[in-house]
Amino acid sequence: MTIENTKAVYATDQNWDALLEKPGVMLVDFSAEWCPPCRRLEPIIHELAGDFAGTATVATIDVEMNPAVTARYNVRNMPTLLVFKDGQLVNRQVGFTTKSVLADLIEGQLVTLP
Repeated sequence: MTIENTKAVYATDQNWDALLEKPGVMLVDFSAEWCPPCRRLEPIIHELAGDFAGTATVATIDVEMNPAVTARYNVRNMPTLLVFKDGQLVNRQVGFTTKSVLADLIEGQLVTLP
């Protein structure tokens, strides 16, 4: 990934469990360098990381370099975006989508019921 000064977290097979242990909402972009829709989505992911800094974690993971996590969640198409809340998978979006759709996925999990 090439964008500098991002707040997006780079997830790996090695740091994955530590990321899941953190409470809160996390959006994870499963992508690959050779994937054109992934490249189009990359700046959106980094924008979302800035937009939700301090509120939610936005992460990206390279499927080719991190096969264990990729297999764990049965990711077969790219991009695949997973939303976690308190370590639990709560939503899955496959394919390119807009920033507003992804922001809504995150915001939907930030809402706490009384």
